[in-house]
Amino acid sequence: MQVIIVPNKEEMGKRAAALIAEQMRAKPQFVLGLATGSTPLPLYQELIRMNKAGELDFSTAITFNLDEYVGLPPTHDQSYRCFMNVNLFDHININKAATHVPDGMAPDPDVSCEAYECMIEDIGGIDCQVLGIGSNGHIAFNEPGSSLASRTRVVKLTKSTIKDNSRFFARTEDVPTRAISMGIGTVLEAEGIVLLAYGANKADAVAKALEGPVTVSVPASALQLHPRVHWIIAEDAASKLRLEWER
Repeated sequence: MQVIIVPNKEEMGKRAAALIAEQMRAKPQFVLGLATGSTPLPLYQELIRMNKAGELDFSTAITFNLDEYVGLPPTHDQSYRCFMNVNLFDHININKAATHVPDGMAPDPDVSCEAYECMIEDIGGIDCQVLGIGSNGHIAFNEPGSSLASRTRVVKLTKSTIKDNSRFFARTEDVPTRAISMGIGTVLEAEGIVLLAYGANKADAVAKALEGPVTVSVPASALQLHPRVHWIIAEDAASKLRLEWER
């Protein structure tokens, strides 16, 4: 595990992009796990810049997203498929057919979840998984209480996560209450993981996940069990850490 503390979210994005780009150049058919929300936006902006500058090629890359809201079609402006198109895929030379997001409109979500797991397995697994962290310590939509061995499944969102995500919707009542999410067990099978965090509101979760016990109460603490995790954290999100970490 490597923890890198940076001054701000812009530097967070640059450090993460440099790390991912190095790995992608070494393996042309790179399988990249992606996250949504405001946290990875600085990373995606830097990846777009690198692609447009001819520094990074996505033409043979394959991507898998962590999650999607249940009940939102891909065309909905708050769906995670739409988010990824607007914030990354539409601006790089990636084959959209090689980009995978869980199907929030699947008639049988459980079958769809099993199929998603099979797709990841059939491609040989995820080479690098990008993660954010929720203010309650969740990763993807694995809320507190999620099994550390959980797989891709339908999950019920907690009140705190619904409140956090309500800023993207006209009303809190419009936020979906369920989502399809990769499980913690699925995430831990990635060859490498890059977790990003910025904002003082994430400081408690970061401290508990990094320096507290491994517990289902803080799902991100499970990352302590993985041998290749890079935590790239802005100073405001690192403000409650007690140990000395790289700066």
